[in-house]
This record gives sequence, C-alpha cells and structure tokens, in this order.
Amino acid sequence: MDFNLKKLTSDAGVFFTRAVQFTEERLGSAEKTELDAHLENLIARADCTKNWTEKIFRQTEVLLQPNPSARIEEFFYEKLDKKIPSRTTNGELLGQYMLDAAKDFGPGTPYGSTLITVGEYQSRLGGAEREFLQTSAINFLTPLRNFLEGDWRTISKERRLLENRRLDLDICKARVKKAKQAEAKAAAEPDFQETRPRNYVLSASASALWSEEVDKAEQELRVAQTEFDRQAEVTRLLLEGISSTHVNHLRCLHEFVEAQATYYAQCHQYMQDLQKELSRYPNSFASNANPSTSATCPSPVSSATLPGVSPPCLASTSTPGIARDPSGPLKILDVQQPSTGHRKAKVLYDYDAHDTSELSLLADELITVYTVPGMDPDWLVGERGNQKGKVPVTYLELLS
Repeated sequence: MDFNLKKLTSDAGVFFTRAVQFTEERLGSAEKTELDAHLENLIARADCTKNWTEKIFRQTEVLLQPNPSARIEEFFYEKLDKKIPSRTTNGELLGQYMLDAAKDFGPGTPYGSTLITVGEYQSRLGGAEREFLQTSAINFLTPLRNFLEGDWRTISKERRLLENRRLDLDICKARVKKAKQAEAKAAAEPDFQETRPRNYVLSASASALWSEEVDKAEQELRVAQTEFDRQAEVTRLLLEGISSTHVNHLRCLHEFVEAQATYYAQCHQYMQDLQKELSRYPNSFASNANPSTSATCPSPVSSATLPGVSPPCLASTSTPGIARDPSGPLKILDVQQPSTGHRKAKVLYDYDAHDTSELSLLADELITVYTVPGMDPDWLVGERGNQKGKVPVTYLELLS
C-alpha cells in the first residue's frame, strides 16, 4: 500500500511538472525542443492517412449499409465479438413479395406468371448484392478498420510517449539552465569580508551546493536525452510503416473496385436476361388491358433529339401513357381556334402522325395548342402555321 501511494505521488508530481512545462511552452515563456524535419513530415503524413482513412471507412459503411440502425447493430455485434446475423437484402425481400403475390393472383395469369419471373430475378439481384457486401466488408472495410483500431492506436500511444519524453527533456534543460545561473550568481557574489567569516563560509557552501545541483541536473539531462532519442527512433520506425499501409490499402482498393465491377456486371446480365424473358410474352399487356380500347406506341424518339430517353407509349386507359382518342378521326377543317384558351407549347419528342387527323411533331419546336369540347383529355389540337391536327399531351411542355 505504501509503495503504491509513493508511486501515485511520484506520478502526480511528474504529471504536474509536465503540465507546467506544456503551459509555459504554450505561453511562450519556456523553450521547446523541436523534432527533426523528417520526423515532423512523417507525423503529418500519418495524421493525413488516419483522417482520410477514417472518412473513407465511414462513407464506405454508409454506401454498403445505408440503414443507420443496422450499422449500429453490426457495431455492437463486433464489439461483443459475436457473429452478425444474416440479413435479407431488399432485393431478396422484394422478390419474395412478388412470388407470394403471384400465388394469390394465380400463376397461370399473365400478371401472375410475370410476377414469378420478375421475382426470381429480383431474388438473384439480392443474392448478388449480398455477395458484394460480404466481399467488400472482408477485403476493404476490415483492413481499414484494422489500421484504425490496431496500427493507429499503437502509433498514437508511442507518439504520446514521445511527447512526454520531450517534455521531460525540456524540463531537465530548464533545470540545468536555472542551476547554472544560480551557481554563477553564487560564485560572482561571495562575501569575503574578514569581519564576517560566517557569511563567507555560507557563501562557499552555497556555491558548492549549486555545483552539485548542476552536476545532478546535467546527469538527469543526459538520461532524458537518451530516453527521448530512443523513443524518437521507435516512433520514426512506426511512422515509416505508413508507406506499407498505403500499399496494403491500395491492394484492398483494387479488390473493392473488382467486387463492384463483378456485382454491377451480374446485375446488368440479370436485367438483360429478364428483358429477354419478358419479351417472350408480347401479348400479355393486351390480355390485361381494357378490350374496348387499343394500345399503340408512337414512333421511337430520335437518338439525336433525346439520347437514352424513350418516348411515352400511347396505351389504353388502364395502362400508363395516354389513350387514343376513341371519338375517331377528328375533322380538322371544322375546328376553329378559340379566341381564348390557346397556349404555346414546346415539343419534347419527335412524333409521327398516324392518320390525317394528327399533326406530326419535331422536338424543340413551338406550336399553338388548345382543346375543344368532347375531345379526349390526353390530346390537344395543335397548330403550326397552316397545319393543324391532334397532338398527344405527353409530348408537350405547356409554356403559357
């Protein structure tokens, strides 16, 4: 108990002297031993590596698992050193819902059979996602976490030790400086008055005491310098290992990109296969549509007009798109532009007229449009100069 108390008292004294030295350095009233330029560069590089590795690690976690609650759950499982339970991916869950829905709607119906096909491919996409998450966690996240929780903690510990050794060294330097100043002052002002021999003896004794104090302080300084140099070498070797850390993280980054490429290639292949499967049933839409209306689709949009965007289909009223006007061919010559209610519109896509009642359109041109009583709401009457005809609303952007 006495030993522990003495050690505690000693540690408290060391901590206090270090705190005083650190504060005086901050205030500029004490000298500070500067590290060599090479070590300073290594420290700056290590700090940069730690900061960016931490940011990349956190954002990769968000990319792989957007759900914060799931991330917190996984964090606790890792801290408790327990296996993380298997979690169903969104794609697998969607696929299962589609398969269950197909059972209720009837596997023999067009909608039910299509749900089965799409559900199976959604499950495959979910399986590919699961494999990608597992591969990325092992090959990319784990090495980054090991660096932050292993190597970096060791480096930080040795850097704190180096800082303490530097403070001890500067404390010893300050002590030697003060002892030498006191020794010089005692030697420069002795009392040699014969009438006061007692003062002479005291002055000589004080000079000898300060000389002993200087010797003791210099001995402590040599020890502190040796310990500082040894700790600086240990810290330097650890910091130089950051280069090998970069090499390791570079390899992990390549593996992460490879896993991403494999995952997206699988998804692309699955979607192509799914499109081929669905193309085998071209009449499935018509069988589910309202038999009183027909579904047609305008001509494809010119790739020069709007690359990568397909025009909306002119479908039945029970499917997305717009309906063909069931009133039959419109007698364009009998339609007169109203005095009010007409507007300017910008054409979004090319459109080829299907009969004489319709007006062909070119993307980006401006036309005048208006409606007439009894006309299908998915259509407007469009005018361009002397030309007049029906135009689909979904191909237009009304301007005024």
